[in-house]
Amino acid sequence: MKKITLAAGAAFLLAASAAHAADWSDTSVSWRYGTRFAEPYNPEHISKHIFALTHASGYKYGSNFFNVDLLQSDKNDPASLTQSEGAQEAYIVYRHTLDIGALRGTEMRYGAVKGVGLTFGFDWNTKNDVGYNSRKRMLVAGPTLMWDVPGFLNTSILLLRESNAPSGAFPPISNVNGRYTYDTHAMLSATWGIPVAERLSFEGYLNYIAAKGRDEVGNGTGAETNLDMALMYDIGYHFGQPKNRFRLGLEYQFWNNKFGNTRKTTGGQGQRASTPMVRAEYHF
Repeated sequence: MKKITLAAGAAFLLAASAAHAADWSDTSVSWRYGTRFAEPYNPEHISKHIFALTHASGYKYGSNFFNVDLLQSDKNDPASLTQSEGAQEAYIVYRHTLDIGALRGTEMRYGAVKGVGLTFGFDWNTKNDVGYNSRKRMLVAGPTLMWDVPGFLNTSILLLRESNAPSGAFPPISNVNGRYTYDTHAMLSATWGIPVAERLSFEGYLNYIAAKGRDEVGNGTGAETNLDMALMYDIGYHFGQPKNRFRLGLEYQFWNNKFGNTRKTTGGQGQRASTPMVRAEYHF
């Protein structure tokens, strides 16, 4: 719990620093809840509350994005062998995109593409579940295309350098010692936020991640798909709030071969999830 608190505190400090230097910024806190989450090797549906801090900002030469999720599972994803309390997780994503056209002082437009960028960043997590105790560290870098659409649509091809240091209670994970680095692999990523009606927007991301070689215990990994999308409504408008101050919506996540785990290695337990959620967020 101490590590999760420190991670959240660092994220808040990063948001404050980025907002101070930006030409524009948007920061929000949110809550979402679903009852059909899954974890590899776990046959149960898991309920989770997810509290998040999200920040996006832009300046002359590019943009910043980060998100920290604090996830609380129910008893179907226990924190330890001796208690029924659910596991806790912190997951942080940071991306910085340099606008190459802005650096050159000349727009880079090609048909429907309005800009070309270079994206780099990292993922970081910690979790205290009984089976795996993930300690993911991942660096990402690659080119990004920014598309000429209402709102925004960015697509990237990123190289990933990922490692983990699990410490679960059961073999073979309990036999893993030290940090293990996977093969460098690629990810095709899309992020979007597109208005579809007055006060209603369609937003989300899609990550298709190539197989990353063998995992910590020698099993082959598979290609991973993570789709997360939401319809968000500006409900604060009806209460005299500024535009998009308070939003409610429905979210859906499809995650196949989670963390590279396949049906073959998990016996069909928990490697795929189809999860509807409710979501509420406040922007400031």
